[in-house]
Amino acid sequence: MLTPEPTATNATVVVKVGLTDLAAEIQAGRHTFFVDEPETVGGHDQGPTPYDLLLSALGACTAITVRLYATRKSWPLEGIEVRLRHQRVHRLDCDKCEQAGEMLEEVQKELRLLGPLSAEQKQRLHIIADKCPVQKTLTSGALRVVTVVVE
Repeated sequence: MLTPEPTATNATVVVKVGLTDLAAEIQAGRHTFFVDEPETVGGHDQGPTPYDLLLSALGACTAITVRLYATRKSWPLEGIEVRLRHQRVHRLDCDKCEQAGEMLEEVQKELRLLGPLSAEQKQRLHIIADKCPVQKTLTSGALRVVTVVVE
C-alpha cells in the first residue's frame, strides 16, 4: 500500500494500547500524549477520554477559525472561549428508540467572544464558528474510514 507524504492534513498518528491497560499512548508528529478512560469504566484516568479529544479538536478548530477571520477583518476580538458537551439524544417522538439509527449524537457548543465587538461582528463570527474544517468533516456525512489489518 502506498502511503502519501505527510502534510498538515494527512500526517500519520500512531496509537498504542498494551495488554491490559486502557490507556493509549498517542504519537502525533513530534508530540506524545495519553488518552485513558475514567476509573468507573476500568481505566486509570491518566488523560482525557477519546470523546474529550474529539470535542477538543472541534473546539480548537472553532476558536482558531474565528481568530483567523477576526484578525483578517481587523476586528477587536480579544479572546475566544468554546465550551463543548457531547450527548446522545433520542429522536423526538421516537416510537422505536431501541432500534439502530434511532439515537442522535449531539454536540452542544457555546461560544464566548471577548472584546468590544458590535452585534453584527458577533453574529458574523457565530456563522464563521460553524464553518471550521473539523465541524465540516464531522457533520458532512461523507467521512469514510477504511480499516485494514497489517502484519
